[in-house]
Amino acid sequence: MSETTVTWLTQESHDRLKNELDHLIAYRPVIAAEINERREEGDLKENGGYHAAREEQGQQEARIRQLQELLNNAKVGEAPTQSGVALPGSVVKVYYDGDESDSETFLIATREEGVRESKLEVYSPNSPLGAALINAKVGDTRQYNLPNGGTMKVTLVSAEPYHS
Repeated sequence: MSETTVTWLTQESHDRLKNELDHLIAYRPVIAAEINERREEGDLKENGGYHAAREEQGQQEARIRQLQELLNNAKVGEAPTQSGVALPGSVVKVYYDGDESDSETFLIATREEGVRESKLEVYSPNSPLGAALINAKVGDTRQYNLPNGGTMKVTLVSAEPYHS
């Protein structure tokens, strides 16, 4: 079993994900009927339609489980309205380890937060970088652990609420 993590979501994203979950659950009988129909076509070893329908069912069931876990552990709130502080739902600009000429801008949110139309990179508030920046004020320097065991310092240049 995986470790449970709280996921921050706006009400809009929560509703969108709940609607997706409801749709997938309502679609279960359609997939089951498709599998039964393909099963009746004959030899299952050479029945591509049957295997495709089973594959689709497996993917949908995995997505249903993912959505159920995410929604059960979601913290629903409003997007931040405050500028100057890095919070979930903030677009932040940072520079790394004193290199002020090389900055990066990204959104602190979950990938499920639904900014697919945006070209912004998304960092989870639970990631080492995201967690280090949460509640940082503009000008603060924070340190976080790298996958190789080292550490990196990052300075918050700006933080603005995300607007789609």
